[in-house]
Amino acid sequence: MKSVWSGFCVAFSLYSAIPMPQTPWEKKTMRWALCFLPLVGALVGGLELFWFWLCRAWGADLLFYAVFAALLPIAVTGGIHLDGFADTCDAMCSYGTQEKRLEILKDPHIGAFGVLWLAAFLLAEIACFAQIYREPAFLPLAAAGFVLSRAGGGRRIVRLPCAKSSGLAYLFAEGSDKTVAARVLAAVWGLTAGWLLLQGRQRDLRTAGWMALFLSALLLWGARHRRLCLRCFGGVTGDLAGFYISVAELLALLFAAWGGLMG
Repeated sequence: MKSVWSGFCVAFSLYSAIPMPQTPWEKKTMRWALCFLPLVGALVGGLELFWFWLCRAWGADLLFYAVFAALLPIAVTGGIHLDGFADTCDAMCSYGTQEKRLEILKDPHIGAFGVLWLAAFLLAEIACFAQIYREPAFLPLAAAGFVLSRAGGGRRIVRLPCAKSSGLAYLFAEGSDKTVAARVLAAVWGLTAGWLLLQGRQRDLRTAGWMALFLSALLLWGARHRRLCLRCFGGVTGDLAGFYISVAELLALLFAAWGGLMG
C-alpha cells in the first residue's frame, strides 16, 4: 500500500503543480506512478466543468471564460506537456537527422518554431473553449479528453521503446511495472471511452456517433504518433509523450466545439 501511495505522490509531484509530500524517486516508489497519470487529467477535467458552471452562474463574458479555461490546465500541470509540445515542434521543423532532432529535444531553450506553434495551440484552445461556452452540448467530451490523453500518453511510455537511455521517459519506463501500468491505463481509457459512448447514447444516435468518431480520431492520432516516434526519433521520450497528450487534448476540444456548432 505504501508503494501505491508513493506512486501517487510521484505522479502528482511531476505531472502537476500541486504540492505533494517529498518522495524519493526509486524503483519501488515509481512502480505505480504512471497508473495515476490519468487522475491528473480527471482533476483538470473536473476543474474545467466547475469553471464552466461558475462562469455560467455569474454570467461571465465568453472571452473571459475561454482564456482562463485555456490557462487552467497550465496552472494545474505547470505546463509540463506543453513544454514537450514546443520542443517536439522545434525538432520536427528542423528537418534534421534523428540525432539532430533528439539533440533539439534535449535543449532547454525554446526555438522560433516552438514559440509559433505554442501560440497557435493556445489560440486554437481559446477558440474551442469559446465555442463550447456558447454551445456546451459536448462539454463532457472536452472534460474526458484530459483523461483519455493522459491514459494514452502513459501507454506511450510503457509500450514504446525509449529513444535514449536517459531522461524522464526512460526513468519512468524502467521504474514502472510495465505490464500492470499498460493494463491499468488501457482500462482507464476503455472505461472513459465507454462512459462517453453511454452519454451519447442516452441523448441520441447522432451524439453517440459523434463520440465514436472522436474516439476513432484519437486512435488514429495514437497510430500516427507511434509512427512519428519510431521513424523520426527511434523511440519515445518525455517530450514526445507530452506532444501526444497536448494534441489529444486539442483534438477533444475541437470535436466538442464542432459537435456543438453542428447542433
